[in-house]
Amino acid sequence: MKSFAILITLLPQIIFAACPPPPDQADETATALTRLLTAPDEQNANAAAATLWQLWLTAPDAEAQDLLDRAIKRREAYDLALSETLLDRLIRYCPTYAEAFNQRAFTRFLRDDYDGALKDIETVLSTHPYHFGALSGQAMSYMRQGRPERAQRALRRAVKVHPFLRERSMIRPDPNAPRDGDL
Repeated sequence: MKSFAILITLLPQIIFAACPPPPDQADETATALTRLLTAPDEQNANAAAATLWQLWLTAPDAEAQDLLDRAIKRREAYDLALSETLLDRLIRYCPTYAEAFNQRAFTRFLRDDYDGALKDIETVLSTHPYHFGALSGQAMSYMRQGRPERAQRALRRAVKVHPFLRERSMIRPDPNAPRDGDL
C-alpha cells in the first residue's frame, strides 16, 4: 500500500516530465550543411558552422535548455563534475537529444574519460554522422588514447564535412594515398 501511495505522489511528475521531441530543424540543418560543404572560403564555412552549432544547441524545451546552458557554464568554469551531472540529468530527461551526448562527451574528454567520451560520440554520430564537432572530439579522444590511425580517420571525416576545421592542421599525410606521378 505504501508503494502505491508513493506511485500516486510521483505520477504527475512522471507524466509531465517527458521531454518533447526535438524541434524539426531538418530544412535549416540541410541548408547550413550544404553551405558548409560547399563553402568557398573559411569565412563562409565558419558562418555555416556557427548556424549548425546554433541549431544543435537548441534544446527541445525550456527545461532541457536550462540544463544544457547550466552544464556548459559549469564546464566553462571547470566545474566538470557538476557539468557532467547536469548533462546526465539532461540525457535522462531527453534521451534522443544528440547534442546532450556531444556536450557530455566534451566534458568527459576534459575529465580524461576518453572511453566515456567515445561512447557518447558514437551515440551522436549514429543520428548525426555529419557532426564535425563530434568527429573532431572523436579524433582528439583517440589521440589521447594513443590510437593515431583511428584519430586520423576521424579527423579526415571531420574535414570532409568542415573543410576549414581548425584541427585540419593535425592531419598527417596518408602513407597509402597515391603520390603525384603514381598511376
